[in-house]
Amino acid sequence: MRLLLVEDDALLGAGLRAALGKSGFDVTWVKDGAAALDVLATEEFVAMVLDIGIPKVNGNEVVRKLRAQGNPIAVLVLTAADSTFDKVASLECGADDFLGKTAEMEELVARLRALIRRSGHGSGTLRVGTLRLDLDKHTLVKEGEQIKVSKREFSVLRALMEGAGRVLTRAQLEQSMYGWNGTVESNALEVHIHNLRLKLGASTLRTVRGVGYTIARQDL
Repeated sequence: MRLLLVEDDALLGAGLRAALGKSGFDVTWVKDGAAALDVLATEEFVAMVLDIGIPKVNGNEVVRKLRAQGNPIAVLVLTAADSTFDKVASLECGADDFLGKTAEMEELVARLRALIRRSGHGSGTLRVGTLRLDLDKHTLVKEGEQIKVSKREFSVLRALMEGAGRVLTRAQLEQSMYGWNGTVESNALEVHIHNLRLKLGASTLRTVRGVGYTIARQDL
């Protein structure tokens, strides 16, 4: 899932991009409000993590402009200015949620996923080639035939289909199975990939040596 991060602090921005990437997001990072508005004019994202005190165009004004343009992107404001006054101001500008920078990464990821679900991007159906993954019913169909998959196989396939055409690392796929703090079994991912290939065809999931796994964006 494509996520826009708007943060002018270089150290914090790099850390957030890395952590959100490990959580399965495809993160584009910009450092000021003008750059955010420019990229949002030409590209689509499921959500945006936005600091208020950014250069050129402040965060609240970014949200106000987006809502005036009719852009419904889910916006989570992440800022050090976390008083009730600041929260109310951001929400009145059109932000969907507000979180202080002292929050744990687990809470940030959970809030983002909740926002994405509410916006309609986290539910419904994923389609890649001949595969159809129903996110509400947790069912998988290939060429009209329902295929049984385990809960973790479903999680791995969902992450790959959401990032179709992109290589996902082992860490990203393990996080999709176990969550942020889950205990990772040493060879579990390889077992689930192997089982999915048996069920879907050996060429469906491709290994990129030394990087991770991918599924083609179009026809399989």
